Amino acid sequence: MTAPATSAASPVRPAATPADLTLDDVRAAAARIAGAVVETPMMHSITLSEITGADIWLKFENLQFTAAYKERGALNALLQLTDEQRARGVIAASAGNHSQGLSYHGTRLGVPVTIVMPRTTPTVKVMQTESVGGKVVLEGETFDEAYAHARRLEGEMGLTFVHPFDDPHVAAGAGTVALEMFDVKSDLDCIVTPIGGGGLISGMATVAKALNPAMEVVGVQAALFPSMFDRIKGQNLPCGGDTLAEGIAVKKPGEFTAQVIADRVDDILLVDEPALEKAVALLLQIEKTVVEGAGAAGLAAVLSNPARFAGKSIGLVLCGGNIDTRLLANVLLRDLARQGRLARLRITLQDRPGALFKVMRLFDEHNVNIIEIYHQRIFTTLPAKGLITDIECEARDAEQVERLVEGLRAKGYSVQMVELG
Repeated sequence: MTAPATSAASPVRPAATPADLTLDDVRAAAARIAGAVVETPMMHSITLSEITGADIWLKFENLQFTAAYKERGALNALLQLTDEQRARGVIAASAGNHSQGLSYHGTRLGVPVTIVMPRTTPTVKVMQTESVGGKVVLEGETFDEAYAHARRLEGEMGLTFVHPFDDPHVAAGAGTVALEMFDVKSDLDCIVTPIGGGGLISGMATVAKALNPAMEVVGVQAALFPSMFDRIKGQNLPCGGDTLAEGIAVKKPGEFTAQVIADRVDDILLVDEPALEKAVALLLQIEKTVVEGAGAAGLAAVLSNPARFAGKSIGLVLCGGNIDTRLLANVLLRDLARQGRLARLRITLQDRPGALFKVMRLFDEHNVNIIEIYHQRIFTTLPAKGLITDIECEARDAEQVERLVEGLRAKGYSVQMVELG
């Protein structure tokens, strides 16, 4: 079946401008989606406030049914479709939270949902989308190729395209997060919000500047994907890489959202990968809440810029909690290594009976627990009778490991700490 192109039928407004996103639009979205999304808690974090030197308030959007704020904007867009558009169905290109939010609410409303994902999408994300009712089409090796295919299907099948961020309806739905934050804490000095394509911060900045023009709105991007930062600040930093914050790893920011951000956002900061890992680990350890890399970006920015935020009342959105469990385990273990509670010591030994036993006695004397031992006899620059032993160990803190290293060196051993990259 061939249908006319759907540009006229799409809920996306062509050539949208900041005037198409107002406080009234966000309030209308809040009324529209009320009762169908979770009004997530916003809580004061005493411990994170002590760590950062700022007054930290957390908005737990990772507690949505699909574990991300994205369903707010997806639902707001779905509820404004015509009966004909609902019957035909919607389509999107996404390998992340938008696909799940759109699929869940589309299925709940009886709207067929097709999601185009790159063939490289992890199986778990395909399964999660299908589990909430989405029909997944795998096409292309990259998001750009999947996006292009989705736009082709939009025209061929007469579907309505729901953009993950570059859409006033989607941004208005996302802005309802800020309305709920204002209901709890209206006198925040600043909100710090992740930026991928810009939908969330566009909606939130619209609310903030309308209700409290003095409130500072700060966006955060992963340093590996500074696409909106480059556009707004006129920079040309490289964009690409393997970031923990894949939810905001967007190479091409939205056209509409870029206009809103230029008009209503005060600043954009970049955070590196170690800061993102630290923030994810802290939120789990302190708040007992699981967030993905993108969801921890706001906290990462505050931790990385303590002087900038010191003494201010800060609202942070934990925008998503969809993180692979193995990846989360790696993040937590790497954080322990950075704290010095896990270490790998590289020790040069003579290849003779009892050599390793003598080293083990020193570990016992310093009460340091051994986790793994690796021997290397062949691929070394040592003489044939020498060997390298890597010992992974666990201690109370970095000082305990340092005392062990000093003890080993005092006994004549050559010891190196294997640094975490």
